[in-house]
Amino acid sequence: MRVMRYTPTDYAPYDFANRRHIGPSPAEMEEMLGVLGAESLDALIADVVPADLRQGEELDWAPISEQEALKRLRAVADKNTVLTSLIGQGYHGTVTPPVIQRNIFENPAWYTAYTPYQPEISQGRLEALLNYQTMIADLTGLEIANASLLDEATAAAEAMALAQRAGKSKATAFFVDHHCHPQTIDVIRTRAEPLGWDVIVGDPFADLDPEAVFGAIFQYPGTYGHCHDFSEVIAKLHDAKALAVVAADPLALCLLKSPGEMGADIAIGNTQRFGVPLGAGGPHAAYMACRDAYKRSMPGRIVGVSVDARGNRAYRLALQTREQHIRREKATSNVCTAQALLAVMASMYAVFHGPAGLRAIAQRVHQKAVRVADALEAVGYTVEPGTFFDTITVEVGAPREAVMRAAVEAGLNLRRVGETKIGIALDEAVWPEEIARLIAVFGGVDGGETDAYRLPEALIRQSEYLTHPIFHQNRAEAEMTRYMRRLADRDLALDRAMIPLGSCTMKLNATVEMMPVSWPEFSAIHPFAPADQRAGYAELIEDLNAKLCAITGYDAISMQPNSGAQGEYAGLLTIRAYHKARGEERDICLIPVNAHGTNPASAQMVGLKVVVVKCTERGDIDLDDFRAKAEEAGDRLAACMITYPSTHGVFEETVREVCEITHAHGGQVYLDGANLNAMVGLVKPGEIGADVSHLNLHKTFCIPHGGGGPGMGPIGVKAHLAEHLPGHVSEGGSGAVSAATFGSPSLLPISWAYCLMMGGAGLTQATKVAILSANYIAKRLEGAFDVLYRGSSGHVAHECIIDTRPLKESAGVTVDDVAKRLIDNGFHAPTMSWPVAGTLMIEPTESEPKAELDRFIAAMLSIREEARAIEDGTLDRENNPLAHAPHTMEDLVGDWDRPYSREQACFPPGAFRVDKYWAPVNRVDNAYGDRNLVCSCPPLEEYLEAAE
Repeated sequence: MRVMRYTPTDYAPYDFANRRHIGPSPAEMEEMLGVLGAESLDALIADVVPADLRQGEELDWAPISEQEALKRLRAVADKNTVLTSLIGQGYHGTVTPPVIQRNIFENPAWYTAYTPYQPEISQGRLEALLNYQTMIADLTGLEIANASLLDEATAAAEAMALAQRAGKSKATAFFVDHHCHPQTIDVIRTRAEPLGWDVIVGDPFADLDPEAVFGAIFQYPGTYGHCHDFSEVIAKLHDAKALAVVAADPLALCLLKSPGEMGADIAIGNTQRFGVPLGAGGPHAAYMACRDAYKRSMPGRIVGVSVDARGNRAYRLALQTREQHIRREKATSNVCTAQALLAVMASMYAVFHGPAGLRAIAQRVHQKAVRVADALEAVGYTVEPGTFFDTITVEVGAPREAVMRAAVEAGLNLRRVGETKIGIALDEAVWPEEIARLIAVFGGVDGGETDAYRLPEALIRQSEYLTHPIFHQNRAEAEMTRYMRRLADRDLALDRAMIPLGSCTMKLNATVEMMPVSWPEFSAIHPFAPADQRAGYAELIEDLNAKLCAITGYDAISMQPNSGAQGEYAGLLTIRAYHKARGEERDICLIPVNAHGTNPASAQMVGLKVVVVKCTERGDIDLDDFRAKAEEAGDRLAACMITYPSTHGVFEETVREVCEITHAHGGQVYLDGANLNAMVGLVKPGEIGADVSHLNLHKTFCIPHGGGGPGMGPIGVKAHLAEHLPGHVSEGGSGAVSAATFGSPSLLPISWAYCLMMGGAGLTQATKVAILSANYIAKRLEGAFDVLYRGSSGHVAHECIIDTRPLKESAGVTVDDVAKRLIDNGFHAPTMSWPVAGTLMIEPTESEPKAELDRFIAAMLSIREEARAIEDGTLDRENNPLAHAPHTMEDLVGDWDRPYSREQACFPPGAFRVDKYWAPVNRVDNAYGDRNLVCSCPPLEEYLEAAE
């Protein structure tokens, strides 16, 4: 028998490396091009992308195979040195229960899901996030918590802003406890300065004047280990109408008095040590909790409880009218993503261990710290403070560097404090033999386990927490596995179907790219470990930066922003710093109506005045209006913010002119990178006139959305802006926008692997196919729906906006009806009512095979036929499949009094017969949920009462 052997050279370049990411086969592409009447893919691209914008040079690195990529990733990972880091400073070793690592962290059913804006198909992750909110509210002793924020430092900055807008004080200063983590202080200063708020750092018991501030933040326990009761200080703040924020370690709160019991108005912190790996700084789920009075001002997402059309309990995102894309320049926060996947992990950690288990972990951590403190004091060291939870500071004098070196030789990283002290933070992952080695470094002898306590007696927690039954279920792994599986089965993620969200680029997150994220060489590194222990990360980041510069035409990259909105903010801060360095006071930002939704909020946060620019009927920037408003701004023009291709899904032909007008008036061009998936390999933002962009690595570069986060939003800048990029206190700089130097670096192997395996030509091919797929869908839906915006050639870019508004007039069918009916067809709806109300914005990406595109097209056409049946009277205007969608399995049983069949209801075109996705609830009542706001897990009886 002849054995055929193939080598990579037997395939076309993109076939070998990129069929993993590019869904349609070459033959299917030919069919799609035939529908469009295009001679070739290159001919289509020539029609879509203006010739004067096309980059001159191709991306030139060669693709490598999966095996080669893993080998290279392993070689880089091996250059990181994994020691036991007892540095603390808000980051701690933790043990991720394997059942959670395998079934959440490494499970595409969880990590490929989108933000739960369609609640009927998000009930699993919404329940997990509600568990998270309940956990945080219980531990902090406050009434309401959100579903996570980006990191502890930015959560602190958000709390400062909340205190300013919600408090009654007229002061313009904010007080920061000098025992807050250094990175938190730095980020607070960064956020305060553009808004004109003074930041006062000092001892809250000696330096705080409550009358002089609108709020204050206290670290609990402090960064050096001190545990203080802030009750009296908080009472004085309240007398002065100022608000109090406590940055609290959630594990410490298992043993210590809660912030709410001290009178705090807001609590923030990081749940990283609840089973989430260090990851060199992220991603981790920060939290925020507050008093009920401030819930409508709290940033971020809040999961609430409502009912569905049958009166059954259903979860949803509550109070969405607070969000930045709705309030735009009136927003007080630009938070766009959360850390949903990591919040789910932390919540499952609490479900897995329960309150007794968490208390036991906290006790063991504390007793490890006591064990070390006792041993060091026994050989004459001065240990501070006298009472503590898990962190101590040791006075070692002049030989400190020798001790630090000895610790490293013993496999331990410690923290430098001041000139002569060492900080030690214990955690649940430290082994007994490591404790013995630690003590030996100081010349002491390990006395073994202890049952002694050195907690402050007055702060020992008396109140209960995690009382809800979900935290008291059977601890057997079988039950835990089944619980997580049940929740996953309630959701629709990319592992089930296409998620054709315009502007959100839900593309393949390849398994091979995800694998290294779990490797300890990437996941177990402390963000402030010595630089020589992070050599692998440095090499990876350097090469990824070089590739991103080649892709974008920029000269420098900052990896610090850990979300797209953070990238916007960092980019505008960079522009602001550039103007200030030149002695220019510029404060106007031009933002066209067709720009991305978070842009106005980001501009407002850096102290810029937003001036909105009109768009033409075609959806393009109104150049006359832009020119007039730029001239009116004159030397006050700081920047313009544009999205390219536009949010309307078109390559505007005047983008160079927009940039030239801005530059002529001394402004800088911020080009939002949300739609970069239409540009890679074809157009470089830095070559068409843009000065800075953020790059959504969680969109274009394959980091998964994780049910609403994590994300990464690094910024690329031209050379003249490079010196103004964010610094970080850990490297002797300032102006940080995130807690960790490189944001969420453990995600970066994903994007790097994607770039390596695709190669330059593969990335370009992916862009072309994304444009092909969008135009294929637009063409196939012609006649059934209008496509609102097209380029001059009649084509769209990588997404298209379908107008469903005529159906409202002709058949009473709303865009919500279409979206919910798509669930019956087995699809997540496209982006609804944005940027144009009553429309659907569809982005198929390059990842979807033609069969999936055709299934979606069939679903959309069948929905149009159902609307037509309403128009001609065949279906009732009020009682029809669209009005009642989505249909659940419960609709298959019992009485049926509707004038259409159960089969039509539950098995429309596009739906799989055998593997059909069933929504677990009928349509959710959003208005009920906001009128009857419940944002934690009450007893089941209360749900039942609410449904009656």
